[in-house]
Amino acid sequence: MDLGLKGKAALIGGSSKGIGRAVAIGLAREGCNVGICARDNTALAETALTIRRETDAEAFSLVCNMAHYEDIKRVVQETANAFGRLDIVVNNAGGPRTGTFDEMDETDWLNAISQNLMSAIRTTREALPHLRRSGGGRVINITSIAVKQPIDRLILSNTARLGVIGMAKTLSRELAPEGITVNNVCPGNIATERLISLIEERAQQEGLKMEEAIEIEERRVPMGHLGDPESVANLVVFLASAKAHYITGTTIQVDGGSTTAVF
Repeated sequence: MDLGLKGKAALIGGSSKGIGRAVAIGLAREGCNVGICARDNTALAETALTIRRETDAEAFSLVCNMAHYEDIKRVVQETANAFGRLDIVVNNAGGPRTGTFDEMDETDWLNAISQNLMSAIRTTREALPHLRRSGGGRVINITSIAVKQPIDRLILSNTARLGVIGMAKTLSRELAPEGITVNNVCPGNIATERLISLIEERAQQEGLKMEEAIEIEERRVPMGHLGDPESVANLVVFLASAKAHYITGTTIQVDGGSTTAVF
């Protein structure tokens, strides 16, 4: 199936590893040139090398802290300059610290809002002039199943990521007449470093071996196993494609059926 992505240009946040990396590689395999950014320059360079080696696409890498507005301005502009266009933005950033409401102070809340809400707002705002020129841009936000089913001890993530959903739904209606789509993808039970660290934290709290904690997590998934980042990337690639031109304002989970919420 031709997804109509060849020659397009995308910017993917948090793309040195995990889901962001899988998304960048998935888009590149479809012929989309990719701008990748993250804080880890070594991992970024390795990802860019993999993309150039395994695909026909170009990869442009930039060190960026998604919580810093000046970094976002720079990477959006430099990616657009590198490829002469920007058609797709994938908003993705690592999750904030874990804990309960009583454990969080003002700095924790502000950091979470900057990293997981304002980063999506700022990147979209900076990219929008380029997306409008592309004649049918795509905004895809990587959030979490927590937006449909809040997760204990993730109060910062539960709060900030729901803000992204509200922004995206409203924006999808505002931009629909221009052919620009805005959608959200919600990973759950995906074997990333973030999930493994959460499972490890739970194992320590409950006095479990890591293997036991992973087995418990897998039993919560109707499919019986943790997912991989490529499973999320496949949905993102489709939503970025020309085939998804009539899909906007949606929030779709990729979780092996573990979320019990109806919508």
